[in-house]
Amino acid sequence: MRNLLLLSALIAPAVAFAAEGGKGPSAELLFAQIVVLIFCGRLLGEAMQRIGQPAVIGQLVAGLLLGPSLLGLLWPDAQHALFPRTIEQKAMLDAVAQVGILLLLLLTGMETDLKLVRKIGLPALSVSVAGIVVPFVCGFVLGEFLPDSLLPHPEARLITSLFLGTALSISSVKIVAMVVREMHFMRRNVGQIVISAAITDDTIGWIIIAITFSLAQSGSVEIYSLAKSVIGTVLFLVFSLTVGRRIVFSLIRWANDTFISEVPVISTIFVIMGTMSLITSAIGVHTVLGAFVAGILVGESPILTKQIDQQLRGMITGFFAPVFFGLAGLSADLTVLKSWDVVYLTAGLILIASVGKFGGAFIGGKIGGLTGKESFALASGMNARGSTEVIVATIGLSLGMLNESLFTMIVTMAVVTTMAMPPMLRWALSRLPLGKDEKERLEREEFEARGFVTNLERLLIAVDGSNNGKFASRLAGLIAGSRGMPTTIFHLGKGKRDTEEKSEKAKSAAKQVQAVAKKAKSSKKRSKDEDEPRDVDVTTRVQETPTQEAIEKEAKKGYDLLIVGVRNTLTSDGAIRNEVNRVASGFDGPLGLVMARGPHEEKPLNSRLNILVAVAGTDISNRAAEVAIILARGSDARVTALYVAGVSSGDGKRRVRRATASHRREETSLKEIVEIGERYRTNIRTAVRVDAMPDNAILQFAKNGRYDLIIMGVSRHTGEKLFFGNTAQAVLEKAPCSVFLLAADSTGEKKQGPKEEAE
Repeated sequence: MRNLLLLSALIAPAVAFAAEGGKGPSAELLFAQIVVLIFCGRLLGEAMQRIGQPAVIGQLVAGLLLGPSLLGLLWPDAQHALFPRTIEQKAMLDAVAQVGILLLLLLTGMETDLKLVRKIGLPALSVSVAGIVVPFVCGFVLGEFLPDSLLPHPEARLITSLFLGTALSISSVKIVAMVVREMHFMRRNVGQIVISAAITDDTIGWIIIAITFSLAQSGSVEIYSLAKSVIGTVLFLVFSLTVGRRIVFSLIRWANDTFISEVPVISTIFVIMGTMSLITSAIGVHTVLGAFVAGILVGESPILTKQIDQQLRGMITGFFAPVFFGLAGLSADLTVLKSWDVVYLTAGLILIASVGKFGGAFIGGKIGGLTGKESFALASGMNARGSTEVIVATIGLSLGMLNESLFTMIVTMAVVTTMAMPPMLRWALSRLPLGKDEKERLEREEFEARGFVTNLERLLIAVDGSNNGKFASRLAGLIAGSRGMPTTIFHLGKGKRDTEEKSEKAKSAAKQVQAVAKKAKSSKKRSKDEDEPRDVDVTTRVQETPTQEAIEKEAKKGYDLLIVGVRNTLTSDGAIRNEVNRVASGFDGPLGLVMARGPHEEKPLNSRLNILVAVAGTDISNRAAEVAIILARGSDARVTALYVAGVSSGDGKRRVRRATASHRREETSLKEIVEIGERYRTNIRTAVRVDAMPDNAILQFAKNGRYDLIIMGVSRHTGEKLFFGNTAQAVLEKAPCSVFLLAADSTGEKKQGPKEEAE
């Protein structure tokens, strides 16, 4: 009741405005329309999600209720006042909806994972092709037999038939993904095939749709127009997915790293989307294809952080989606269903669409070598039209390919098939058992979700021209190469030195990182189902302002780990130098401090690695162990995990109890480390030292085993000076070999956000 009263309060000003004789386009009325559509779309979308349906159905139903289907029957004056049919006022709301179409296609493209499609291969392709061809033929035949009264232009029946074939052949990847994700099937084999088939379906479908729309705009099927559309589309796709991909990556990175104003990446994404949409329009293909391809490229950008993605997604789904789908519902008039002839035709349309899509996808699944149960689940998922169908139908209505009656029938079909799909797919997926290979892969992916290195997106390396800096760059390259992480080399050193000379040193360090990363990328220890990382993209920066200020400014661009390597890390009395303190104080995220000794100080780039990692059963020591394993994996090095149990005190019984508890902890800790090594297909040896001071045990073990790199997970202690605890300090001072300290975030588990969040 409260919601109805609020809705009435929103509609009342529009009614009053109409009663006063307001004429011409009104910004106030446009604002009222948008507020009402968002309010109703949010309420009904929430209601739909609570019963297991997608929110987009609620937004569509909100438009139906506000349109001639209900509000127009119960309170026609209010409906006409709020949504007048004057050309100028309608054009204002249509303009918002058209922007919404492009942004929704941008979002769809960002959710498209072409790597997943390539990985799945034949099953996804066969399901998609068969799932498009069969319903396309059904839709085309239906269009040829429709009565003239349902055609906007009976003389151009071929265009409408092509459109119907296209409309019936598409699926909604968003709805499919929502149900698969909700049932935790996203990483199951059949779940990946469903998603990749829907992605392939969407990609092929939008290409067909764009070409069909270009034919509609030309008014007839002309060889020249068709050839221009097809050739233009092929050239656009080839250019976009090769050269265009690099351009988009560079633009997003340049905007993120150059601008100091708020949300520059989102603005850049909008410019990319608009430019590509205009290009497709210029070659005679609808703008939706440009927006969709732009979304694919943006989604693959290596520095598109989760926060930026969420901000963009929130704006689109929170503002534009309810307006667009609400307007689509407004354009449909369910009162046409009062005619039994139209009801029968609508039921026939739903039946043909469902049988054609289900049958085509099922046949494709069998051709791809899937079982009957898997093919049934695939066919169930591919039948949802959802938002994609509504977008296509709306564009078809605006281009004159549909009249309002046929548009209403298609929207009804989209609603029915979308609402029927979730329970059907849930039932089909629940009957599929978990195979052994699936279980192993799911366990690996669960491990990666909890890991440290597996969740790093971007590295910052602060080094000078010393051998210590070169060794830090080498270690950073091994880490970056394991995941293809974009990396920035920040060359430290203010003063009289020529800027050009400092820039050359930074570029030299960048080449070192790329060379090491390339070697790490080609590691033979990578599992067959593990994606090969992309090449590491390295950017260089030169210090031009005081150290802390410079690091703080660079950190705002979004980094997950800072690795520091500078000349003379420690002072003569063993304390950490002020220069290192200033670097660390400018970065709140995880910190890696590198100090080269022995062979690494003489030959930082070529000397071997024999790694000792100290573990203690804590999260930060497990992080250090993971880093040690990554370094060993990328350089074919040996790695040993050393657990040090402290000195026991007290009487005999108490010492026995403490020793027993300590033994359990060390067993659990070392078992976790060994499992991490197994996940990375890297052997790791273990050792335990009991009743020893940790620093003495680590130093003595490193000396006896001739280890040349000690890695420790440490915590930053509060204070003006950088301090990691007595054990770490003693190892830094006395270690006979190189040391790599991995420190947790300075504020606990805080993660350095992207520029948008930091500002």
